[in-house]
Amino acid sequence: MSGIVAVGPEPSRIVCPSCRATIVTRIDRKATTKTHLMACFLFIFLCWPCICVPYCMNSCQNADHYCPNCNAYLGTYQG
Repeated sequence: MSGIVAVGPEPSRIVCPSCRATIVTRIDRKATTKTHLMACFLFIFLCWPCICVPYCMNSCQNADHYCPNCNAYLGTYQG
């Protein structure tokens, strides 16, 4: 692969640097330290049912972009 591509929070239309196909990226969302800290904050200051909220919000998770053709990692958008 020739390099990491600048990507956003939603699937992006790009030319894959690995297989050279024009694709719309596939996204895998991953919880981060920020996600876990927000869940802890909600647990401590609000109530325990609220701790799942950060895990359901895309803005609290990273978006890892991959090529749907060759599965090459293309970049991460940090939410």
